[in-house]
This record gives sequence, C-alpha cells and structure tokens, in this order.
Amino acid sequence: MDARPAAQGMYDPRNEHDACGVGFVATLTGEASHTLVDQALTVLRNLEHRGATGSEPDSGDGAGILSQVPDAFFREVAGFELPEAGAYAVGIAFLPVDGTEDAVSRIETIAEEEGLTVLGWREVPVAPQMLGATARSTMPVFRQVFVSDGTSQGIALDRHAFALRKRAEREVGVYFPSLSARTIVYKGMLTTGQLEPFFPDLSDRRFASAIALVHSRFSTNTFPSWPLAHPYRFVAHNGEINTVKGNRNWMRARESQLASDLFGSSADLERIFPICTPDASDSASFDEVLELLHLGGRSLPHSVLMMIPEAWENHDSMQPDRRAFYQFHSTMMEPWDGPACVTFTDGTQVGAVLDRNGLRPGRYWVTDDGLVVLGSEVGVLDIDPAKVVRKGRLQPGRMFLVDTAEHRIIEDDEIKAQLAAEQPYGEWVEAGEIELSDLPEREHIVHTHASVTRRQQTFGYTEEELRVILAPMAKAGAEPIGSMGTDSPIAALSERPRLLFDYFTQLFAQVTNPPLDAIREELVTSLRSSLGPQGNLLDPTAASCRSVLLPFPVIDNDELAKLIHINADGDMPGFKAATLSGLYRVHGGGDALAARIEEICAEADAAIENGARLIVLSDRHSDAEHAPIPSLLLTAAVHHHLIRTKQRTEVGLLVEAGDVREVHHVALLIGFGAAAVNPYLAMESVEDLVRAGTFLQTDDGEPEQAIRNLIYALGKGVLKVMSKMGISTVASYRGAQVFEAVGLDEEFVAKYFNGTATKIGGVGIDVVAKEVAARHAKAYPASGIAPAHRALEIGGEYQWRREGEPHLFDPETVFRLQHSTRSGTYEIFKKYTERVNEQSERLMTLRGLFGFKSDRQPISLDEVEPVSEIVKRFSTGAMSYGSISQEAHETLAIAMNQLGGKSNTGEGGEDPERLYDPARRSSIKQVASGRFGVTSEYLVNADDIQIKMAQGAKPGEGGQLPGHKVYPWVAKTRHSTPGVGLISPPPHHDIYSIEDLAQLIHDLKNANPQARIHVKLVSEVGVGTVAAGVSKAHADVVLISGHDGGTGASPLTSLKHAGGPWELGLAETQQTLLLNGLRDRIVVQTDGQLKTGRDVVIAALLGAEEFGFATAPLVVSGCVMM
Repeated sequence: MDARPAAQGMYDPRNEHDACGVGFVATLTGEASHTLVDQALTVLRNLEHRGATGSEPDSGDGAGILSQVPDAFFREVAGFELPEAGAYAVGIAFLPVDGTEDAVSRIETIAEEEGLTVLGWREVPVAPQMLGATARSTMPVFRQVFVSDGTSQGIALDRHAFALRKRAEREVGVYFPSLSARTIVYKGMLTTGQLEPFFPDLSDRRFASAIALVHSRFSTNTFPSWPLAHPYRFVAHNGEINTVKGNRNWMRARESQLASDLFGSSADLERIFPICTPDASDSASFDEVLELLHLGGRSLPHSVLMMIPEAWENHDSMQPDRRAFYQFHSTMMEPWDGPACVTFTDGTQVGAVLDRNGLRPGRYWVTDDGLVVLGSEVGVLDIDPAKVVRKGRLQPGRMFLVDTAEHRIIEDDEIKAQLAAEQPYGEWVEAGEIELSDLPEREHIVHTHASVTRRQQTFGYTEEELRVILAPMAKAGAEPIGSMGTDSPIAALSERPRLLFDYFTQLFAQVTNPPLDAIREELVTSLRSSLGPQGNLLDPTAASCRSVLLPFPVIDNDELAKLIHINADGDMPGFKAATLSGLYRVHGGGDALAARIEEICAEADAAIENGARLIVLSDRHSDAEHAPIPSLLLTAAVHHHLIRTKQRTEVGLLVEAGDVREVHHVALLIGFGAAAVNPYLAMESVEDLVRAGTFLQTDDGEPEQAIRNLIYALGKGVLKVMSKMGISTVASYRGAQVFEAVGLDEEFVAKYFNGTATKIGGVGIDVVAKEVAARHAKAYPASGIAPAHRALEIGGEYQWRREGEPHLFDPETVFRLQHSTRSGTYEIFKKYTERVNEQSERLMTLRGLFGFKSDRQPISLDEVEPVSEIVKRFSTGAMSYGSISQEAHETLAIAMNQLGGKSNTGEGGEDPERLYDPARRSSIKQVASGRFGVTSEYLVNADDIQIKMAQGAKPGEGGQLPGHKVYPWVAKTRHSTPGVGLISPPPHHDIYSIEDLAQLIHDLKNANPQARIHVKLVSEVGVGTVAAGVSKAHADVVLISGHDGGTGASPLTSLKHAGGPWELGLAETQQTLLLNGLRDRIVVQTDGQLKTGRDVVIAALLGAEEFGFATAPLVVSGCVMM
C-alpha cells in the first residue's frame, strides 16, 4: 500500500512534502443527510487544482472524506446485528493483498486481548478499474471492522479502539484510516474526482452525516502511498510542521512521564507506544498527538490550542486569564510550528484554526438554513448569495468552531474564555514560574588579558573573528553584513582545524512552505522559553508549570551564575542544578573523547536520579592535559541520550561554552536541545577588547553596553535563522534539528546527532579529536613557549589573507582572469583555469574530489557541440539594477546577447528603454518577492521568466538595497521612492505552498505564453523533492543554486552557513526527478562559483543542462574581490 522507495543515493523519502486543499460542510441543525455528504464531495472536486497527479493523470496524490458514522447505512449493509448507535466502533482497515486472512485473525486476537468483541467484517465495495497503474499496483484490500466492548459508548469506546488500532498497526503492519464510534474516514491514492466512484458507499443515499470534512493532496513526489492521503482520524491539514523532528523527539521523551487511568492501567500505556509512528508524515504525527491529548481527557479545541497556540507572548492587550492559559501550557508542550490550516472534528464539533502567522488560506460561509461551508478559497460550493447570513476568513491563531449538538457557531473568544476558566491557570503560573531577573545577583568576575588570550587560543579564535564578527556585533547590536558569496573550503575539506559548528548548514523554507518575514511579523515571534522539568502531559496540575522563565536564549555570565546557584540556600529543591564538566584527556584522542562523552551521559543520569532539574554543560577550566569537548557534540550527545532513556523532559539543559561566538553556533546548540547558551568567552573577549581599546571603543570605556549588544545581536540572529525555516518561537526551535551535516561520518551523526541528514560521509570522532588537539596545542605548546609573532591566527575565512584560509579567488586568479579577458589571450586564461582547477582539486570544493575516468578514445572536436551552441546554455546570475550600476548591468546584458547566452535582470526590474533594445535587454526577467519593476510590459518582453524562491547568498531571506543606492533613476525602474531603502520580504506573499507556486506559474504563462518559466531554488537536503514538486507545478526550468554563490549583501551567518553545495543539491535533484519519472519534463540549471570549463563539465555529469555565472563575470568587469 506504500511504494515509496527506500532511501537511495541522494534521495530520502523523509524529505517528502505535501500541500493541499481542505474544506468542510456542516449543518447547525445537526441533522444527518446524504445531501450534505454530496455537497462535501462537490467541495472536494472543486479543490482539484489544489491537488495533483503523478506521471499518470489517473493516479492521484490523495483525496479523502471524514464524516460521522452513518449508522442507518451500516445497519442495512453490514449483514450482521449492530448495537445502538455509538456503542460500536467501525473503521476501514487497509490490509495486505498477501496474507489478508492472517492479518484479520491477528487483529481479532488483539481485539480480544483489549476486551473488545469483533462484531463482524464487511468487504468495502471499490472500483479499482478506474485507477492508474501506479495507484492500482499498491492498492490494499479494504475491509471494515466493527467492534464493541458491550458497555462503552462514544469517546469511552474510542479509547478502547485506540489501543486496538495502535497495537494492530505496530504488531500486524496494517493501517486503519480511522477506528471510532463517532467518525469514519474514506480515503486513498485518488484524484478528487475518483473518490466517490471508487468508494460506492459515498454515493448511497443512505450514507448520511451532519459533518463532512474533505481534503485534496498535492505531493512533491509521484510515489504511491495510500496511508498518506488525508483526512486522518481527527484532522485534515494544509500546511507544513517545520518543527516536526523536534516535536517527535520530545513526544518520545515524554512517554515515560505519561500516565492516565482513562486508557486502563497506567502501567499498560507501553502498549500504545510509540505515540508518533516512525516514518509517518508531519500531518500524521500531528494527528496522533492530538488524538492522545483528546482521548486523554481534553476537549478537541483545547487539544488543538495546546499544539497550535495563538501568538500570545507579545500580545499586551490579551486578557490575563487567557494569557495564563497559554503560559501554563507552554511549560508542558512546545508548539507544533509552521504554516497550517488545520480542520478538525470529533463527530459533534467541527472547526478550523490557522497558525499564529496565518500562512494558509481559509474562508467560510453560513446560510440562513444553517449550512456552514469552509474551504481553502472562495467558490468551493455554489451558494445563493441571498441565503448567506455570514461570511469571513480564518484569522491567524483564531479558531472557527461549529457545534452540531448546541446548534451554533462558538466564537473564538468564548472558546478560549471557557478553556481559560477551567483551571486557576493564573494562580498556577504565578506560583510556579520564576523570572530570571528575580534570582539573587552573583559576584561579577573580570578575567585578565592573558587568561582571555589563552582560552581564545584553546577554542580556535582568530584575529579576524574578533575584528569582523565580535566587534561589529558588540558595537551595533546586529550581525555584520558581507557580500560576493564564499569561496573558501567547506570544513570537511579544510586543511585547518575547524569548529564542529562549521560542519553543519542551516535548512530553510522554500516553495513547500514559506520563510517568515522576521521584520513585518516580529509581533508573532518569540524568543522566550521556560527552563525546567515537564510533568505528565495527561494530568496537568499546579506543579506542571514549575520552571524558570528565560526571556532570551542567550544569557550572560552573571545570569548563568544565578541559575547554577539557584538552590544554594536549599529553598528551591525543585530547581536543583548540576554542572557537568565537558573536558577530556586531550592526548587520548578519539577514544578518550568518546569514553568521556559516555561518562558525562552517565553523570547526567546520576544527576537526575539525585534530583537535579537543571543541568549545566560546561567547558571551563581546561589545562595542559584537558581540552574542552566541542559544545555542540556535548549538547547533542546528552540531549539524545536523555531522549533514548526517556528522561529528557525531566531536566533543562544550559550550555556554558567557550567555542560559541557566532549566531550560527547559538542556533545549533538550541536546535540540538539547549534551553539557553552562555557564550562566556565571547563576552569576556568583548570586555577585553573594550578595556584594551582594540577594534572596539565605548563612550565611557566600560564594556557593559557592548556585552548587552552582543547578546542582543546573537539572540536576534537566532530569530532570523528560525524565521528562515518558518519557525516562530524558540520553544519550538529547541531540539528541532533543522540542520544538515556536510562532511560528517554517518555513524558519528547517527550516534550523536540522530535524525540529522548527512549525505557524503566524512569526518568521525577521531578527526574531531585531532582538530580539538590542534587548537589546544596552540594554547599549550609542547615546548611551553608560545609563538612570538602572533597571539591568535589571522583567520582569512571572510577575506583573503596570505597566511589565512585559501580562496578560489585570490590575487593571482583575479589578475589572471582580468588580464586574459582584457587582452583576449587564451594562453593566460588557461593559466587561470589551471590554477582554479588545481585549487579545487586540492580539496577546496566537492567537485575537486572528482576525477575524469574514461577508457574511450578521444573524438575529434568536429564531433563535439560547437562553442557557439554551448554558450547558449550559459547565463549570468540575477544581479539587480541598483545593487550594481547601470553600466555593469548593461555590460553583462550586451556581452550575453552577443554570445547568444542570457543575462538576468535580477529583482530590480529593467529600464523600459532597454526592453526593446536587442543589444541591451536581459533575456531573463526575474520575479522576486518584492516584485520591484514587475509590470505586464516587463513580462511580455522576456524570453525566460524566473521566480526567485531563494538565493544562494541568503536563502530564506529577502534582498536589500540601502537607501543611498536608491537613486531617482533606480527608483523609477523599481517603482519606488528615491532615497528610501528597499527590503524584499523573505516569502512571496502570494506563495505559501506548492499549489500557490503552480498558480503563479499558470498566471505567468498566461502573461507570456512564449516564455519559459524558471523556479530558482537553493541547494539543501530535500531540494530534489521540492524540484519534483516544481516539475509537477508545470515549471519549465528549475535552477539549483549553491550556497557559495550569491553576489548580494547578506548577513555573514547566512553567507557561510545557510544552504549547501550545488554538487549535492544537483545530484539529489537529478536522482529524484528520475525516480519520479519527471526528468524529461523539466530543464535543470545550476550556478554557484562556477569558474572553469571543468566546473561546467562536472555539473553536466551531475545532471545540469544549463549553467549560471555571476562572480566571475563581475571580476571580469572590474570587481577586485579583495
């Protein structure tokens, strides 16, 4: 029933995404009818454009309906006697074709063990002849099972059926779309038009319901999977849970704390674990946790609001009791964060809620005869406007709820007021939560310059990091900005000892879900979180919210001291803190490092057993024999160890780390489980810089404000990193692991960073230990004599330096390229390419690891595609008019037009005079999120139209043009105001999912039917599945940009740490498109520091047909890069 291929090559089914159309129909009268079911199926058919098909038009991505149990219908068709309505549970079982009867027998055995009687089985009529070959090849056997315990009804019976279903799915390997006394699901790998004829039950006039919820699915793949269709047992979901990896880990950790007599003996809860089924979709996991919360004693609206709370943290005018409700639950469960429109029902109530940002559409109508219709958009059902008494749209964080028993719509304020009044949440929060600022002050310690310098050497600080990273943050309270991409080696290929942080890249949202606009949407984001243990999720009490409130994820040395000594007087035993030393014997190598990590994990177990509820992981006090364990390795190891032992929710983790000095470092530590980070050496370094007057001066000569600026810059930087992935709260980001490892060994990652993607293998714990030892040796040289010429290494990561990290573009390569092109001397150009290729092969790039291998004889150049044709595959990168001068912009266009290649306008539009000049026009017109300069005239004069979903310099962020560059002529072209800075939002505000992109592609093709439509993506793990979705959305070209490209201005964190090498993204795209049978539908292009013919040939071998260049053409035009 699930034919998704196993992980192979660069493809991994865990990276699949889907987007959807959702809707429901209900009647306030509560009267069940087939007419309502028919109306819901009409809604579904009208959502066809929000679903998709695979390589066959009759194999759909998924469609389904969730309704009340049609009791009268089943009484007539079951063929055996049924108890009264509500006293039996029914559901369709997806059974294996081979071994059907064995599965049936095993399900009946489990039912008996759970105290349930199987009343009978019914063959579900289906029409497989209408399916495509792909859907039919994996179609399961459909049978309905009816069970009863003889006494229970409704939700009480559902709890019994829940245990049966969980066990049957785990032990027998079958799948139940639902098994309930209240609702039933019909779904499958179908198109919206196939659902009703495939399941004839749905056409039967006796099939009646007062509620019907429908869903049309658009998947990024073409692989058949019947269980992945929606609805699930309670929800139909349009959206993406960006934090699902962390949410699942936290649920796994909570299982040891769960206890409830509602499911029988609390000791027997093991039988329903794991709560989240491995390899399920994000929607399926969401539904499983919602089901647990609801069956565990909460109402459905209560359960939904625990998982998708509204933005309450910065809502100053919110009623105190409602605020207390959210604050209390935030200590028990992190939000399931991401763009979402979730429709839900328990068979009596049906409703919908949007995420806190409102990043999915939803519209509703109410008629004078009590019909309520909700859908993803206007027009899902023809309704006479004269009958409409109310209509509106779903709003961010607000709930729309229909109660068929009370025959009314319950308003959002009423729902939340009732929930807030159920318990004295305000009293519980006031008694349980402690403000960090209220803890007693501790003594501040100032360290000597010599002490600071030695520790800087131990942790691998460079002079460049002090000057380029720390000093600007301490001065301005913001991340420093850079440009022109990055052309230094990735960490795994560097000859210098690199921090473990550098082996990870940030993931970001593109196409299937949007990044957040951290500037315009700041009100709905939050950096606050709580620190402490979490209680039993199924039994909330006053003790459940006993925690310390952290307003910011970065804490200074004094705040850390407060937390370490929180129970110094013994008056706060619930907050006992334990500090674990993260040092190991450096001369013991990888074995000693691994052994020490195991010891620390055992020490964490012992600390928890002794009552510790805060654990501080500290790397202070290194000496000649002991080196600090990389804080990321230590944090991730302890975090995952405690998840495996199901103790993680019993403690909060704080990290006292000397190796942290960048936004990326803080983001990684939080992403792998830390509640807060204390970058003590970064702060002491800033203090030292201020006192010495080096790189940094303050008005009063005191460091306090500089340190506060540093903390603010790091915290706000984390917010921007979160927003790139579409995550709003740091509570959700904690443990979410939205990173990719590049160049780390699979076994090493599986052990310490479980669940993180690593595609190419590489460095293991032995090399990590060697790099630690190399840094340690700088601080504690074997001779005992420190180098005389320099205390810290020069660096050279951000700018080329003679003694620093090598760059592909250094003074010699820049000179050779400019000299050869200006003089027209091919021999000099060959020397340029020889040097660049030699550097690449010297392990500076992944493509440098490739060698050409062929046993075939060379062929004559006459048989090779001529240069005049090859250059037609070339284009220049998207560099906007305004970010570069008119002269530079036109130079690129004139050159490419003369060659027969293409230039790209970038996102700044094009001077109307150039649109009609064949010599100066740019063939590729870009449509970016700011839509600057995008007019009908602009679009119709394009050969290609490129939709920029992400850019290599800063994926997940928007472009920026400072006000001093917005000259009157630039403003005229961009249709903006001279002198006013321009910022493109990170998302397109009309593209929140894959089907929205399909709509824009459709619109652009109507604007210019002759133009090819491009979609620009940036390489990251999973980009292949996004590219498959782009193909299914009918794009003509997909561009895979590398992280190292990008000529635009960008925060240095993004420049260095967001996105992946194009070699990985391109290979994954090629393999995924081939697996899906979509490769022949779309042209694949790549760009990112392409500099030589060798680069082009390797890109072609990995799957590219067209190639983009940006940095090199700018260098040729006169940019010196130094």
